[in-house]
Amino acid sequence: MENDQTQVIMGLIVNGGNARSLAMKAIYAAKKGDFEEAEAHLAECNDYLVQAHHAQTDLLTKEASGETTEVSLLMVHAQDHLMNAITVKDMATEFVELYKTK
Repeated sequence: MENDQTQVIMGLIVNGGNARSLAMKAIYAAKKGDFEEAEAHLAECNDYLVQAHHAQTDLLTKEASGETTEVSLLMVHAQDHLMNAITVKDMATEFVELYKTK
């Protein structure tokens, strides 16, 4: 696996992990009634997801133009991190809205 590809994959893992952590922080803040903090965490979470999505899009674009990407355990792990982060962010958004109605 090329070093450049490894860097992109590690970026997916790091950005996905950071996004997931921030989404959870948003839930905890909303649970305490601190909706300003919750919204700030969600906004920062979204920033990390955008970075991860750009990296993923770059890999997809290269593959579509004929530059194949080796599917490794690390790549699968990176995709898992990203998908989990997206799911947790979606759920966190709903939890924050739900806590606001309490």
